[in-house]
Amino acid sequence: MGSPALWLALLLPPVLLLLLRVPPSRGFPDTPWCSPIKVKYGDVYCRAPQGGYYKTALGTRCDIRCRKGYELHGSSQLICQSNKRWSDKVTCKQKRCPTLAMPANGGFKCVDGAYFNSRCEYYCSPGYTLKGERTVTCMDNKAWSGQPASCVDMEPPRIKCPSVKERIAEPNKLTVRVSWDTPEGRDTADGILTDVILKGLPPGSNFPEGDHKIQYTVYDRAENKGTCKFRVKVRVKRCGKLNAPENGYMKCSSDGDNYGATCEFSCIGGYELQGSPARVCQSNLAWSGTEPTCAAMNVNVGVRTAAALLDQFYEKRRLLIVSTPTARNLLYRLQLGMLQQAQCSLDLRHITVVELVGVFPTLIGRIGAKIMPPALALQLRLLLRIPLYSFSMVLVDKHGMDKERYVSLVTPVALFNLIDTFPLRKEEMVLQAEMGQACNT
Repeated sequence: MGSPALWLALLLPPVLLLLLRVPPSRGFPDTPWCSPIKVKYGDVYCRAPQGGYYKTALGTRCDIRCRKGYELHGSSQLICQSNKRWSDKVTCKQKRCPTLAMPANGGFKCVDGAYFNSRCEYYCSPGYTLKGERTVTCMDNKAWSGQPASCVDMEPPRIKCPSVKERIAEPNKLTVRVSWDTPEGRDTADGILTDVILKGLPPGSNFPEGDHKIQYTVYDRAENKGTCKFRVKVRVKRCGKLNAPENGYMKCSSDGDNYGATCEFSCIGGYELQGSPARVCQSNLAWSGTEPTCAAMNVNVGVRTAAALLDQFYEKRRLLIVSTPTARNLLYRLQLGMLQQAQCSLDLRHITVVELVGVFPTLIGRIGAKIMPPALALQLRLLLRIPLYSFSMVLVDKHGMDKERYVSLVTPVALFNLIDTFPLRKEEMVLQAEMGQACNT
């Protein structure tokens, strides 16, 4: 008849036969067994055993994949177990980038902290400039999209100079003392300046005529520099240069033509000054007085007294009076010959030679080509106490003073050496040197 199991297989339906073969502890194939899997921010891909319909059946395998920006915590594949539980618990957590470092002298603001897709924007404190990318984003690889930014002091410090200083020199001065408050620089970042450099004259200096540039430069700790400039303009009122009169000298104070300057005029020997002896540059830029000229000296021998004759030479000429009782006197002739050869040096020293020849009433007085009356010549001898009957010479200075007497020959060199020691002569020598006046011998 066969075994009972064979008869049972032939008589029972196939479905019941399949159920009899499955162990009770393992559930039933292709029937819901584990609870459905739901992963927030993730996707689940399940495969039932032997291609079954239900994705939660016993033995089902599920692959877990997190969406972009999220990462899996737990196993990437789950299996539905016989205890009706999945083999692991999984979650998809949002990815997080490293915490950004706070830049010195600045900061940042983020939309969503350091999480995926969060956008952070850097900013700097006033006076600082952002270096690097202003905005960074947390990417899927848990890295920021750019390098960390920094705040650097790139803005130059600020400094403001005073306005243009214009000054006019005071009378008889060529400089002006100009002062101002030293400008204070300000750093736009930390407010600290390391150095202040001045180019030009400092405040309180005496500035000469002209246009002067003043520059201040300040530096901050980042070695940025700020600069400001201004000008000091000094003007000197001027009347225009004067010229020395022909056959004369001019000596001016200060710069010669500036407001307050005085120019004094004099003439060389044998010439008389006509016009103003001194002129001053006035505030209206015009010279005072009239233009001076030097006219040839015209000696009047028709005066009635010897004093009146000498007054014509006062402060103008020195006199060398040569007296002899007769024109045949050997000393007289030799002395006159030496003086004639030194005529240039006589003129250079403003010396006029006066000859007194003879004895009254045949006495003759001569100044160059002019002949004075015998009575006037006699008065001159008497006034200066000149001997009547012997050769003699008298040297009279420009102030009418009797400076030296000679009773014998004197060389021109000895005579000139003496005159060159006179105080007034020393001033004349300076002027003549400036004018280039000199004798060859």
